[in-house]
Amino acid sequence: MYKTLKYQEEAIDKLVRQVNELLDRSGPKTYIFKAPTGSGKTIMMAEFLARLVENRKDGKAFSFIWAAPRKLHNQSKEKLENYYKDSRSLQCSNIEDLADKKIGENEILFLNWESINKKDNVFVRENENDFNLTSIVENTLEEGREIILIIDESHHTASAENTKGLIEIMKPKITIEVSATPHMTSDYRVVIEFEDVRAEGMIKKEVAINPALKEEKLEGKGSDVFILEQAIARREELKRHFEAIGKEDINPLLLIQLPDRSSMDFEDKKEEIEDLLNKEFKINIDNGKLAIYLSEDKRNLENISKNDNEAEVLIFKQAIALGWDCPRAYILVLFREWHSANFSIQTVGRILRMPETQHYAEIEELNKGYVYTNIANNKIHIEEDIAKDYFTLYTAERDKTYKDIDRLSCHTKRQRETTRLNPEFVNTFLNISKGSKLKDKLKLDVVKITDHIPLDGVMHLEKVGTVEDPVEVYNDLALAKTLKELENAFKYFIVDALHSGGMFPEQRSVGRVCTAIYQFFLDAFNMHYEEKQREISTIILSKENNQHFRDVINKALKEYQARHPKKENELIVDKNWNVPKKIEYNANYEEQKPKVRRSILKPYYSISSKSRQYQTEKDFIDFLDNHTSVEWWFKNGEGHGTFFAVPYTDTDKTDKSFYIDFIVKLKDGRIGLFDTKSGITAEIAGSKSDGLLKYLKEENKKGKNLFGGIVVPKSGSFWICDKSPYKHDKDLTGWKILEF
Repeated sequence: MYKTLKYQEEAIDKLVRQVNELLDRSGPKTYIFKAPTGSGKTIMMAEFLARLVENRKDGKAFSFIWAAPRKLHNQSKEKLENYYKDSRSLQCSNIEDLADKKIGENEILFLNWESINKKDNVFVRENENDFNLTSIVENTLEEGREIILIIDESHHTASAENTKGLIEIMKPKITIEVSATPHMTSDYRVVIEFEDVRAEGMIKKEVAINPALKEEKLEGKGSDVFILEQAIARREELKRHFEAIGKEDINPLLLIQLPDRSSMDFEDKKEEIEDLLNKEFKINIDNGKLAIYLSEDKRNLENISKNDNEAEVLIFKQAIALGWDCPRAYILVLFREWHSANFSIQTVGRILRMPETQHYAEIEELNKGYVYTNIANNKIHIEEDIAKDYFTLYTAERDKTYKDIDRLSCHTKRQRETTRLNPEFVNTFLNISKGSKLKDKLKLDVVKITDHIPLDGVMHLEKVGTVEDPVEVYNDLALAKTLKELENAFKYFIVDALHSGGMFPEQRSVGRVCTAIYQFFLDAFNMHYEEKQREISTIILSKENNQHFRDVINKALKEYQARHPKKENELIVDKNWNVPKKIEYNANYEEQKPKVRRSILKPYYSISSKSRQYQTEKDFIDFLDNHTSVEWWFKNGEGHGTFFAVPYTDTDKTDKSFYIDFIVKLKDGRIGLFDTKSGITAEIAGSKSDGLLKYLKEENKKGKNLFGGIVVPKSGSFWICDKSPYKHDKDLTGWKILEF
């Protein structure tokens, strides 16, 4: 039965009313349905479709296409089939279920978006059986029915390159984008607020981070073991709480997220955790208390979402997050990733739902989710690339008045560094260590190395996706590293040093550096690695010695690279660069208010973090936006061919791409290329300025009508250097005020 909640009823009513209004208007229309994780998006859509088709008196008939990413279309199909099993108001079908190569009246065709979002897909293009998306759509429309397209979890799909073309093939009268972070734009939308979902008891009130950790008997335990112990103790406590209020049939589930495996990983986390669960807690596959949900390993998953399922722990990776629904999941364990330390809000979303869609007045602990992690508290932040359920993504589109400028641009071809460390590096390191007197600089009597993990933190879910930091940590806890953790930390210290030194840190190169350092300890202190591993790792990682080792590694890398030079950068030229038609922004951006007038992208989004805002850029935008001679301006990005760059030669004689800050179109037809600088960045801009001015000179010989240069603020005006070679002093000698 459909459970009536106020926000759900209001949303469905508005959906039905406004979609019916759009059906009476000419041309295809887009509708946005924005709702957070846990609000019941799929069930609301199911009820909306049922109400849309029932008791119609206007003769309109409908066929539906439901497109979703990954395997979510199968989950959605299963939910809707169950929802309609009594009423039979709509029929749910896969491609092979279609009769007569068409979608029937009140029939929903479920499609996997990735499978059709490819140019060479058999189902999309014409084929000898005439069984393709185009023919199915045409046959359906010939029956006199309107097609309504639902794009589910659209933030994973709607920005894909072929999306617009696919939508055109489907010829929907109405496209409904369903997401917590919609990409499309429309004047018609229904938005469900996070607070309304929480107030109804659909999701937990908050998520606690490492609450009330117990510090007893920590000595000798690694932080992985300690965190897991605390999480399992919390699960057992929650189970007792449910029993105390007569809910013995609710078995709280603990989720363990394995780090995504990297080529830099030195251990198999899955085997380690399985072994630990079995030996320490008697939780394993055989007794049914452990379930595994990995692409290569799926066990004990049948009925795992049911409240009384016997599985107590589920091991999974990030890929499970999308669309996976298990309301009894209460606790999430996130182990540190040595190469990355980020919270995944997409994953935290898996522990937000309430098992009975209600809060429990008797015991407040049952109204919270719990995260246990050994991520260092100064590293806890939201990674927007994977936090899409709670982060708002924005799209700015190029103004329709734009006319192509077709300017030559370049970008550096990305090359994986092919130079690897060979055995020669060991002798190079040993020679540098002697010359640097590394032995004499080291302090051997150092304290143990500790991890500082968060204690008694909270995640304010209503702040996620805003400019405020949703993670608040009140204290931390110091844990001594185990021998294995020390070894891993040592190896990742080397990985970081190699990466910073411009080398590709694959395991063979890491091994060379390890060998060099171990040989140094043997020669200098007669310390054998096999016998003194803990002491050696502790000496290297201690704050007293760490920098000395990094300095020697850097010197050795520099000498090694001098004998093994890198390949020269290859510049890729785009002869007809134009301002991109659209740019997408994550939650680190916000629409600038008051609105700017002359940005060629509408609306204009700027970085929201004050620490990353540059006053010079903000002032220059005000200058451009208020100048009557400016037709439009574009705030450039960097890093790849989407954005504009000019070639220049750096001080180390390397060819590079200079991504200038602003492209400005004047009403007289000229195009200005400007890069704003201040302070030290202005002082060291010589090679970039010379490259830009050389570019302007060469392109103007071709009749391109360009001008520009490095721009700095002084005395309330903007000054420009438009002469080469570049010179900068406090008086800006040779510079002139920028005037259009």
